[in-house]
Amino acid sequence: MRHGQVFRTLHHVCIVVRDMDAAVAYYEAIGIGPWHEYPSLRVYERELQVPDAAAFFGLRFKFANLENVQIQLCAPPPGNTPQRQFLETRGEGVFHLGFTVPDIDAAEAAGGALGLKALMRGRSGEGAGFTYFDTADHGAGITLEIRRSNLT
Repeated sequence: MRHGQVFRTLHHVCIVVRDMDAAVAYYEAIGIGPWHEYPSLRVYERELQVPDAAAFFGLRFKFANLENVQIQLCAPPPGNTPQRQFLETRGEGVFHLGFTVPDIDAAEAAGGALGLKALMRGRSGEGAGFTYFDTADHGAGITLEIRRSNLT
């Protein structure tokens, strides 16, 4: 994978929220939905590098598929996750942009070649996985994620 092709296909925008139910109700009231529970993150426990695994598995996500992009809401539990740190230091808002890639390991290597550091990563062992790159201090407060998923 060429370096410039890592962040080409936007899959989702993830918004960190304090109260999942209130956020879902608001977005539904303005016509964004329906919302679905995101599948368990436990598929990544085989190969997982995160600051706090228990807190990571406690992250609650809901998603809505629009015509051109998915919107995700994330309510982080107490614990050491980048999502919780974002919420406590910056408040609610866009935490990351998620991009799909055809080969997660090649895309991660290409990101590394661009000088990006992995903030969190996980693999399911089925060719699927994710890597969050630590770009928030350089990219207007937004973390960038790459993903290849067998989930939604």
